[in-house]
Amino acid sequence: MHLALEETICALSTPQGVGGIAVIRVSGREALAIVDRVLDRSISAGPGYRAHFARLMRDGAILDEVVAVVFRGPHSYTGEDTVEISVHGSSYIQQKALEVLQAAGARLATPGEYTMRAYLNGKIDLSQAEAVADLIAVETEAAHQQAIHQMRGGFSHEINRLRDQLIEFASLVELELDFSEEDVEFADRTRLRLLLRQIEGVVRHLIDSFALGNAIKNGVPVAILGAPNAGKSTLLNALLNEDRAIVSPIAGTTRDTVEDHMVIAGIRFNFIDTAGIRDTTDEIEQMGIARSFAKAQSAQIVVLLCDGAHTDPHDYEKFVQDMQERSGGSKKFVRVVNKADQMPQRNFGDDVLYISAKTGQGVESLKAHFASLLQLEHLQSSSTIVTNARHHQALSKALVSILEIQTGMDIGTSSDFLAVDIRKTLHHLGEIVGKVQADDLLNSIFSKFCIGK
Repeated sequence: MHLALEETICALSTPQGVGGIAVIRVSGREALAIVDRVLDRSISAGPGYRAHFARLMRDGAILDEVVAVVFRGPHSYTGEDTVEISVHGSSYIQQKALEVLQAAGARLATPGEYTMRAYLNGKIDLSQAEAVADLIAVETEAAHQQAIHQMRGGFSHEINRLRDQLIEFASLVELELDFSEEDVEFADRTRLRLLLRQIEGVVRHLIDSFALGNAIKNGVPVAILGAPNAGKSTLLNALLNEDRAIVSPIAGTTRDTVEDHMVIAGIRFNFIDTAGIRDTTDEIEQMGIARSFAKAQSAQIVVLLCDGAHTDPHDYEKFVQDMQERSGGSKKFVRVVNKADQMPQRNFGDDVLYISAKTGQGVESLKAHFASLLQLEHLQSSSTIVTNARHHQALSKALVSILEIQTGMDIGTSSDFLAVDIRKTLHHLGEIVGKVQADDLLNSIFSKFCIGK
């Protein structure tokens, strides 16, 4: 048994600060006995899933009147005996209640320790545990949808299905090693090839889904580039529907990046208003322009904005080509012509969106275009989307191993080398759901959780 499971832990599970009610969670072998010591009545003799009114005592005096809810293991979040004590939300009462519980035999929980215990006790797997942290942090509908799907085991089911199929063949290949002198094959190579192609397809699909999954979880950075007075700050304000950036007819007003976010179609978009790009000898403005290019390089979407009333289409095309070369990377560029309400009859191309940031003309269409770039139709299906960078890394390693198995079969690799490559694939897939345990990995994952979860 993991040594940490021998101890009973306690922590505040609601946010710190003053509120109507605060919940303190106690979990472990001695949870019921410890809580009995601090209340004016025993709750350990009763069944689970019962709420008990009692008085929390401190040095023989009443500290608070509380409600204690009992969850008997293994039918609890952690799989252990657990008591959730609802106290009044005074910061003083919260602190003293924790001190009383520690004096009675509990210790303060470390970040993520409750969820780690749930994992170690087999209540959830590792990917589900990570989904708990994601669920706590969600800010958008799409992120909530994916966290719920993963926490309920959708992603785990996909990975375990692949592992189970491959384990069957791995056992047969391993068996061949015991009969190496007889030169027999227990694993049907034709069926193994077919299975590997199927697994490869699923793994590639999951890897490719990470671009959307990362956007769902962390938001989509959108950099707005353009010459001075093209209307970048006005566009930012129009997108956010508030005066977030200073707007002035004086060229070069924006000398540093201005950032804010909004939710479109359930996805968080992080908009970045940048300094106007032009040739200048002003040292501070040059620094702002350098930051504009840095933001463009890290952005997923780059808006190339021009002033349609005063810009020649040929000059705008040169600007677009120059920005695409300087921005680099695999990103999506959106050509936007501003001041459409003032511009003469000019043709900037078929792939251009015409707007007026000042009047709001075309701004809603631009928002819809941002959402369409992410192929959000995948969110409406039941397919799994990878949102976790660790999972993406493990899948990428698994894909390399799968390709090595296929290459080995093509060149007639012996069963012992084939078995090694299959074990590597199973190892990388197992890392995702926690079938391969490493203390440093677990500590890294759960240390990012809040205390009390």
